Amino acid sequence: MNKDAQKSNKGKKLIVLGFVSIAILFLLYGRYQDPEVFTPSAMDSIQRIAYGFYITLVVSFGAIALGLHRYQNGKIKNKRNDISTAIALTVSNSKSRKIFVLTFVMYGVFFSLVSGTLVYQPEVNFAVHYGAEIPSGFVAPCCDGPGYMPKIIIYLTEHVGLQIIPINLVLQLVVSYLVALNAAIAVSAYTISKKGRGVSTIGAATGLFIACPTCAGTFLSIFVGTASGIALSIALTQMQTLFIAISIPVLVITPYVMAKKLQNPDGSCKADTTK
Repeated sequence: MNKDAQKSNKGKKLIVLGFVSIAILFLLYGRYQDPEVFTPSAMDSIQRIAYGFYITLVVSFGAIALGLHRYQNGKIKNKRNDISTAIALTVSNSKSRKIFVLTFVMYGVFFSLVSGTLVYQPEVNFAVHYGAEIPSGFVAPCCDGPGYMPKIIIYLTEHVGLQIIPINLVLQLVVSYLVALNAAIAVSAYTISKKGRGVSTIGAATGLFIACPTCAGTFLSIFVGTASGIALSIALTQMQTLFIAISIPVLVITPYVMAKKLQNPDGSCKADTTK
């Protein structure tokens, strides 16, 4: 095995390690969500554990990001004629990188609004209703299901704030990455489809149409949630999180479907990696 292949394999291991660490972290912290455990005497200890939770979560995200970087670079340098290499080569050119970054940022902002991470309540004054100091923030260590605690609450202004929920933060980064990847590959596939018959236009556009897994939940909230009270709105938020999680396999599979169309008969990539 050459050096580039080893680099790619190490990157893959880092990605797996990062996600396994996050899953274990969620399960372990879930043990502290029993209100009986959260006593006044244990409050300081659990608060420190909550801080440690986010430190570990950030380290896990770092491992995943480093793993993705090493995996992609290893695939590009190794230049084997397989689908993973075709994906890496397709998104490595300047145009695809710009599309990727733009889509990642825009979808991340959209996800923040839809998931309730970015909160805007013009009818509520946080300083008056909640006694919050503006600006300020804190970590709420208890109590909810695994993945929903600890929350980070930040008051930016009297009407704008952030509510960072661990599971939504993970989904936001993962789904935004996959949506951006789909968009970058779809645009490259569409460009190639205009030059020849190697990729169908319909197939190339698939990645763009499946790139909004939050939209269905958003429309459902608009038509149903406003007329049915807070309880139903919370239920819709839970359903939306589940819907987004279910959409991840589709977002993972679609790049491989499109990348297969981007391969030449010998398995090499049709995409121009020089621009």
